[in-house]
Amino acid sequence: MYRRRDVLIGSGLAALAACAPKLVSRGATTPAPWPPYRDAMAIDCAGGLYLQYANDMPPQEAAALVASELAGVRASGLTAIVLTVAPQGQFWLDDAAFVKNQRDMIAWRELITRHADTLMLVEQAADLETARRTHRLGVVFTFQGTEPLGEDIERIALFRDLGVRVVQLTHNRHNLVGDGSTELGNAGLSNYGHDVVAALNAAKIVVDVAHGSQRTTREGILASKAPMLISHTGCRALADLPRNTGDAELRLLADRGGMAGMIFWPYLRTDTQPMAIDVVRHVEHAINVCGEDHVGLGTDSGVAPVERTPEFEKSNREFIVDLVAQKILTPGRPPDLYTFIPDLNVANRFELLGGLLAARGHSATRIAKILGGNAARVMRDVWG
Repeated sequence: MYRRRDVLIGSGLAALAACAPKLVSRGATTPAPWPPYRDAMAIDCAGGLYLQYANDMPPQEAAALVASELAGVRASGLTAIVLTVAPQGQFWLDDAAFVKNQRDMIAWRELITRHADTLMLVEQAADLETARRTHRLGVVFTFQGTEPLGEDIERIALFRDLGVRVVQLTHNRHNLVGDGSTELGNAGLSNYGHDVVAALNAAKIVVDVAHGSQRTTREGILASKAPMLISHTGCRALADLPRNTGDAELRLLADRGGMAGMIFWPYLRTDTQPMAIDVVRHVEHAINVCGEDHVGLGTDSGVAPVERTPEFEKSNREFIVDLVAQKILTPGRPPDLYTFIPDLNVANRFELLGGLLAARGHSATRIAKILGGNAARVMRDVWG
């Protein structure tokens, strides 16, 4: 169905597709939804869809996956997701990879057109409002890493024509632009990296410094002339892990108009499985550090919830063990972790998180910013 090696090296989103996610009913202990949610701008800065895997499935399984994914999209109430459309975490620098990148983006465009009643491609700021108003899911194309560029900055124009509107500078490992978060050397932005940031600014593509080493993150923020994203991260002050962002970098990001999306991965804790309250803790810490105008959400999870079947549980434990072996998760983490938040394992998780924040006294204005208003502002500022 898909190459598991790609999944394990990458963000982990596709790992959950192994069991074709299905809608999961909301339990009695789930928090109450936030009433204004369905009219709000809700943007997941690192979201996943698994529709492309249907092409490699038997017809009956493919139909079930597509139906489940689209049902999850409709139930989510999301306005948009930032969707990875190229391999991440690998040194894909040859011509074959370049051709595959283009082919994959064209395939995604065709998928979105095929399901135009539920999905739409976001290529300009006005498309976000159209998606919200028409209750469709806007899809924003991104790369998790600049590997698709190779050494040719001129490719940025081609990828923009194909729909890319956000580009993450690095994944976990070192590339030509800078160091990722798992590198021991903590090198910063290369000379080529400075050129790439300048070219992305010129092309009006949002620069994303998620997954960067501490120096790459800081230097990427300083290099950009436009507001940028840390699309999916946690607060290092609460969980001192390489994938999280320190307070100094969060403040710098805010000073330059950017936004940090809080992740739903095990990076929110250094010991046990994070839960919804941990997401809230990281959101609240980020607000205290950089202000309510610079905090959002980037789950790094699929839109549809996960059915936790025995098959999934077995596959997931193997996945977590491999993440530890690769140092994507720190040594000693237990294998019973999930790369989603169990008590927010529902399609409308943003709606419920809004309810949690409201119950803790956050204003409706602040909640609307966190759920997507801040992300939309960065995109509008960059795209024009």
